[in-house]
Amino acid sequence: MTRKRVDSNQPEIVKALRDVGATVQHLHTVGAGCPDILVGFRGRNYLMEIKTKDGHVNSRELEWYSSWSGQANVVRTQDEALYIIGALK
Repeated sequence: MTRKRVDSNQPEIVKALRDVGATVQHLHTVGAGCPDILVGFRGRNYLMEIKTKDGHVNSRELEWYSSWSGQANVVRTQDEALYIIGALK
C-alpha cells in the first residue's frame, strides 16, 4: 500500500465541511488513485479528490476515475467542496 501525501489545503477543506455538519472519512492512505476523502452530508455520500490550485490529477487517479461507476469530484477550495454537497449556493 502506497501512502499518499496530503495536499496542503486538505485540512482547511475538511474543517469547512465539518463546520457545516458533514462527516469526513479520510481515504488518502488507500492509494491506487482512490479519492482523498469520503463526505457524508444530509444522507448522501460524496467522494472528493483534493488538489491545490496548481495540482493535477495523476495517471493512477485518472485510471481510478475511468473505472468508477459512481460520482467523484476534484476540489481545490473550501467553497468548491461546500458547493458540491449543497451547503453553499
